[in-house]
Amino acid sequence: MGGQIQLLLDTHALLWWLTEDPTLSRTADTLIRDPTNEITVSPVSAIEIAIKHRLGRLPHADAWIREFRKRVQEERFHLTVLTTEHALRAGGYPGTHRDPFDRLLAAQAELDGLILVTRDREFADFPCETIW
Repeated sequence: MGGQIQLLLDTHALLWWLTEDPTLSRTADTLIRDPTNEITVSPVSAIEIAIKHRLGRLPHADAWIREFRKRVQEERFHLTVLTTEHALRAGGYPGTHRDPFDRLLAAQAELDGLILVTRDREFADFPCETIW
């Protein structure tokens, strides 16, 4: 892969990057670390993090929630905008995949021409490019 790559981070990829979790694949780490690539984060990840925190699944996420935008910008990532077109595309995908967050991320990746960084194989059901 030569030249700039435009990536969209799935929520787990974002969290693993921010916490330096070794679960993040070497490929993902290398691509995110490369300053020539454009890394994008969706507001969908903010919703997911807040919900998981509220449910007790991310008990130490207080600072991430309070300073989400700041943390994303400090990492040189870009926040994308969730549009009506994304929402309609996500809702219109055929199939049985029920996770609305995954559907929205897939729609953003597809419509915005981004490669989704995810280890979730369920994204194979959607017409977006993924990498792990």
